[in-house]
Amino acid sequence: MKKMSVLILIPLLMASTPALAHVGHGEHGSFMSGFMHPLSGWDHILAMVAVGLSAAMLGGRSLIAIPATFVALMLVGFIVALAGVHIPLVEPVILASTIIIGLSVAVARPVSPVLVAMIVGGFAFFHGHAHGTELANQSALVFGAGFGVATALLHMIGMGTGIVAERLTRGTAALRLAGGATALGGVLLLAS
Repeated sequence: MKKMSVLILIPLLMASTPALAHVGHGEHGSFMSGFMHPLSGWDHILAMVAVGLSAAMLGGRSLIAIPATFVALMLVGFIVALAGVHIPLVEPVILASTIIIGLSVAVARPVSPVLVAMIVGGFAFFHGHAHGTELANQSALVFGAGFGVATALLHMIGMGTGIVAERLTRGTAALRLAGGATALGGVLLLAS
């Protein structure tokens, strides 16, 4: 029971900070600035961890394919933003991604990995666009490498959490709870 309480508590603690996607970490355009960017807003953290949880729930090739799809389409969104293409509703879609991906893990219904990759990839585009909009063309390659690495690490945290949760509970109960907590964190961010 204590393990499940921790899985609930973490997203609730994270939700106390408003949704945020601002650079503000050292020199704009540096690797470290890019690396810190996804870590500076709970909306990004929750979504990235939820992607990892989703990949863990699907297992097999999805452990690589789902996060790789996310990172690839996030970089496409980043490039589109750098090209100056305006996309409306970026922040609301990012918040929606935390809720929808978290809920998909919580309900644990059999879903095609291809469908999951398409949904996750669509959300990834908006996450990447937010990163590119913040940068304004300064050292894009280095910044992009930084946020790509941080995103992949957050996915690995989600996958590790999901795999450990399944083993600890000998099933998907804790993994589903983590997905629900992630979705709840997204709802709390939306309400703040």
